[in-house]
Amino acid sequence: MKNFKQSILFFGIILITTISCVKDVTEISETEENTSELEINNLNIPSGFDFSTQQEVKITINDAKNYVKYSVYAYSDEKYFQGMETYQNEEGVTVTDSIFKSDVLNKLLFTGVAYNGKLSHTISLPAYYNQVYILRNDNLKYSSSIQTISNKQVNFSYAARASKSSATIVDDYLYCVNGSAELFQVNPLSGEYTYISDMPMGSYTCAIDQANKLLYSIGKSSPYPLMKYDIEANTWETVGNVKQGGPRLEYNYRDGLLYFSNNSIIYTYDPSNGNTLGTWDIIGLHKQNGGDLAFAEDGTLFLCSFSGLYKLKLDSNNDYIATRISADNLPFSPTSMTFDSNQELWLSNSSNSSDLIIMDTQTGGWEYKYGVSANNNTSFGRTINDLTTFRIYTETEENIDSDGDGIIDIDDEYPDDAEKAFEIFTPSKYGWGTIAFEDLWPSTGDYDFNDLALNYKVIAVLNSQNMAVQLDFIYNVKANGASYTNAFGIEIENLKSSQIQSVTGLNLTQGYINLNTNGTETGQDNAVVIFFDNSHTVLDKETTVSIKFTEPISTSTLGTAPFNPFMIINKIREKEVHLPNGHTTTLGEKSFEIDGINRDKDGDYLTDNGLPWAINIVHDFKVPKEKVSITNAYNYFSIWATSGGTNYEDWYKDNPGYRNDDKIDN
Repeated sequence: MKNFKQSILFFGIILITTISCVKDVTEISETEENTSELEINNLNIPSGFDFSTQQEVKITINDAKNYVKYSVYAYSDEKYFQGMETYQNEEGVTVTDSIFKSDVLNKLLFTGVAYNGKLSHTISLPAYYNQVYILRNDNLKYSSSIQTISNKQVNFSYAARASKSSATIVDDYLYCVNGSAELFQVNPLSGEYTYISDMPMGSYTCAIDQANKLLYSIGKSSPYPLMKYDIEANTWETVGNVKQGGPRLEYNYRDGLLYFSNNSIIYTYDPSNGNTLGTWDIIGLHKQNGGDLAFAEDGTLFLCSFSGLYKLKLDSNNDYIATRISADNLPFSPTSMTFDSNQELWLSNSSNSSDLIIMDTQTGGWEYKYGVSANNNTSFGRTINDLTTFRIYTETEENIDSDGDGIIDIDDEYPDDAEKAFEIFTPSKYGWGTIAFEDLWPSTGDYDFNDLALNYKVIAVLNSQNMAVQLDFIYNVKANGASYTNAFGIEIENLKSSQIQSVTGLNLTQGYINLNTNGTETGQDNAVVIFFDNSHTVLDKETTVSIKFTEPISTSTLGTAPFNPFMIINKIREKEVHLPNGHTTTLGEKSFEIDGINRDKDGDYLTDNGLPWAINIVHDFKVPKEKVSITNAYNYFSIWATSGGTNYEDWYKDNPGYRNDDKIDN
């Protein structure tokens, strides 16, 4: 155990208004201990505050159409700082700048298809989110909606729009990329845009291989990777480095090559590896920077630069001669262009909020179609550095269902397993949560929350009817600051042990945990799973505990992860530590006789003045260093706690001024 004075009630509350400098803290000094005692006595935690950083939200989607997949994300329009990057802008100038990326697609909560016209789940997400992003995928025809959370609920109904004539066999969608590494789609009939994917690197170029449903893009920074996006699989890979940047890219299905242009040269690239196959000079451009390439249906190659639109034609010297079509200088700087199925030429301009423009290839006449300059209440709020056209042919749609579960392969997360189809993620597909404990309960500790800190990600696997069939609890013990031999488990309060078929992935070595044949703990009224009984043996080891159910269970019955998590202190089975207001399991005891003062006589895992022994943070929480209280490490924790969770709901994030990095273990 840690050495500290028993007389200290809890941890040092250093109010943010009194913080004037950051000290190098490795231990709590006696002065700090005395200050902590004075501060904690004056701390006023509102009655009923349970230190939750999450909220439970019920999301209901109504959609009568079959074979339509939904993906739901926690939504924030804030961009996060990714770092500094040196790159070449579209004018060809090398700059070094801060890079901020969208966080829209990083917080996937669940996927699914409406069953009998309805898709409904209750999910857990950070308390500071007030909106969700609903992405609808109708056989690669994307649409989206941002919905506000109201009274812990979101209700969304899809209103089908009037369809095209039955004679129409193709739908066009404009795929757009930008230097902020966003790939999004614009519906040319409405101007509505939808996020599709985060790119590996920001880019000024994109081109589509229609037959193979592949999008190519060149990164804007050295070594200028040629990136390939599989539209059906929603995956990226780098196929090679082209070693130069530039604004223009097009795919030519006639020869299967990528055509790339920078200034007054055209290159052809092998799309399988990025190798350069040929070069041609361009003669006649008035301005050489900016713009794009596009092949018309008859094979004519068009180029735009910042001086306007040109038609290119090879001469006898094997040079491309540029003939200017737009007679006047344009009032905008074109960054990209593409032909749609009707052979209308679409362009976008260089702006913080780009416009989409339609141009006539005969006269160079043009008009704003969408965007701020169009004056029709459309605005993208982001740059379109390049665009290309993806065509969806309704006559060739294939509804393949390999496993026969009623969910077509393109919508099925498990296309070869009829028992599985979708997933719910807690806290999100790419994010981690952290449960952190103090292990001196019911005495108080030093509140560094590193006696046991466990990162977790929970995946509820669903069948085609959106019922849970399996639970995968992925965990990694990131901190183990105690000398005790502590254990960790969860109670699924709405399930009995008999509803679980099997549990795999347990790490039990101490001999005091007794199991049923299915892997659940014996003697429990509800289903209890003990993941490990000695935290020292699983430190820094990512492990998956899989819980399979005997019959599919509704997600409303299952409840939300991480359910009722708890720590067992030093092999004393009945001595459990739960989250605030958490319930002991059947084998736990709510009250203990100890030497000193019992700070939790009522067994609600909160002190008389409302402080916890365990917290659940829906974030990859960086724990304080040994004997550094959480309030010394995180400047806004105390303000959040004393406000009852209404101020600084994101106190644990790596925002400027939020953390004292020298007091945190990374």
